[in-house]
Amino acid sequence: MKKFLLLPIVLITVKSYSQTFVQTYKDRADLVTQANINTNLNEFASYGIKKTGTTANNNAATWLQNKYTALGYSASEITTQSFTVSGAATKNVIVTKTGTTFPNTFIIICGHYDTINGPGVNDNGSGVAAILEAARILKDVPTEYSIKFINFSGEEQGLLGSKAYVTNVVKATNPRMDIKLVLNLDQIGGVAGFNNVQINVERDGTPSFPAGMYPSNPSSNNAASAVVSAELSQNIINYSTISPVNSYVERSDYMPFEAEGYVVTGLYETKESTKPHTSGDTYVNMDPVFLYKVTKGIVGAIQYFAVANTDLVLSTINTKKDLKDRVVIFPNPANDYVNLGLDGKGYSTTVVDMTGKVVMQSEDQQVLNTSKLKTGVYMVKVTTQSESTTKKLIIKK
Repeated sequence: MKKFLLLPIVLITVKSYSQTFVQTYKDRADLVTQANINTNLNEFASYGIKKTGTTANNNAATWLQNKYTALGYSASEITTQSFTVSGAATKNVIVTKTGTTFPNTFIIICGHYDTINGPGVNDNGSGVAAILEAARILKDVPTEYSIKFINFSGEEQGLLGSKAYVTNVVKATNPRMDIKLVLNLDQIGGVAGFNNVQINVERDGTPSFPAGMYPSNPSSNNAASAVVSAELSQNIINYSTISPVNSYVERSDYMPFEAEGYVVTGLYETKESTKPHTSGDTYVNMDPVFLYKVTKGIVGAIQYFAVANTDLVLSTINTKKDLKDRVVIFPNPANDYVNLGLDGKGYSTTVVDMTGKVVMQSEDQQVLNTSKLKTGVYMVKVTTQSESTTKKLIIKK
């Protein structure tokens, strides 16, 4: 998303919206794991600059398809929509989870996966990681409405993937596709080193912008967007520890839907990073713990909007992993930092070199600063009150 506002918007903390808290929804939201968020972000980063139509972009699309397959979605549930940009082929990746009561009415959860000038780990690997985690958790949860998890390409070149989807799929369906809501996730990763505690909830009806900045889109959907955005805010309050603030839709993949009169909303980081569209849009410059918290709110909200079953069935999801499985050392080999893949508190970390000398110790620190370690092999021991595990770390300068 490109946030080049010429006039300021006043962001006002959202007031509580009357909405029932559902314990089952929270239990599922709590299945979000920091390890999965971290893995998704780092795998996304590994494909480099994913400019629309490039080999890296197409490889990332294949990676997404493989991720959904690994989550258990069938070939018929995973589809792609191909289109071209300046003669180069690219594709949108769409996963459809069919609803039990209203199979032909859809909740769309979307975010782009293309990047420019950098790996785009925040813009928009953060949205990709959240969508993948939501798709994992809700895979076998019955919902009354159908859900489409969509990863768009071409956003950075002018919303090309979402425009192609609306033109050639949504409007081409006869009757045109019945969409209850479009929830867009774009740049929700926060800023490293900052106390990220708020998330923008974007509603329709962008005010007070210079003439010509936005196309003449309908206003008939504004009131409905205000309602669902308030509901989204309350879900963020109910199922995460992040505070929502009011904002407005702007220059991302919900806009082609909005132009057709559909109800849209979205999430965008409140403390805005300066790294997107640069080589600095990397894992180390965002806040993966913030994204983990936001994703909990997203999982709660999707259940609310899609009307998920309230019978908690977790048998197909590993809800408790041993410490050895929870600790995931990455990147590895590492240079200036290493992530343990853990969240929460109650653990200590000791790093020793191959002579057994302790070179680093920390408490409840997920990201370790390894910039002062020399090239070589080290052992990282993580200990809780009841468990401990040791992993090998390679430092390569």
